[in-house]
Amino acid sequence: MSPINSTATNVSLLRIYTAPCMIVGSAVAWLFWLLAGEHHSVRPELLVSPMAALFTLTALVWLIMVVARNVAVIRGHASIGYFADFKSDIPADDRFERPARTFNNLMQVPALFYVICLLMLIVKEADNVQITLAWAFVILRCIHAIIYMAVNWVPYRFATWASSCIIGTLWFRFVTVVGFG
Repeated sequence: MSPINSTATNVSLLRIYTAPCMIVGSAVAWLFWLLAGEHHSVRPELLVSPMAALFTLTALVWLIMVVARNVAVIRGHASIGYFADFKSDIPADDRFERPARTFNNLMQVPALFYVICLLMLIVKEADNVQITLAWAFVILRCIHAIIYMAVNWVPYRFATWASSCIIGTLWFRFVTVVGFG
């Protein structure tokens, strides 16, 4: 797949983003369906598994990043000078840097996931919808990481990122169930 051309016409951008918009729309429809369903309390400890899964993904991406960068230097695809300031000797190919960007991304929004899961564990308040949303978030972050590192196709990367914004629903449900104090 080719990168998006900034001079592309609106029609081709529409064509490029049709499937990603359908993915996001499907995620939103699923979210409404899930929220409209039956809710019942569950053991908050069930949140530990999705938290561990996301940590495992982060650790795996971290390992891939370290290996990719070192292999790039050993094979001469990147210089040590590049890693000193990320401005000198910029390599033409960015594939070995995708794991680093993915790792950086896993240090951003997922922090909100860990915080809300910890809060639910502390107050011992969780329901089946929150557990399902937690697993959906982890699965979407896994798909996002694979897309980012493997092909870096922006429309699909964006679709998985936007779909993973269900994290906001986890926060909203927590605040409405526990209350504001």
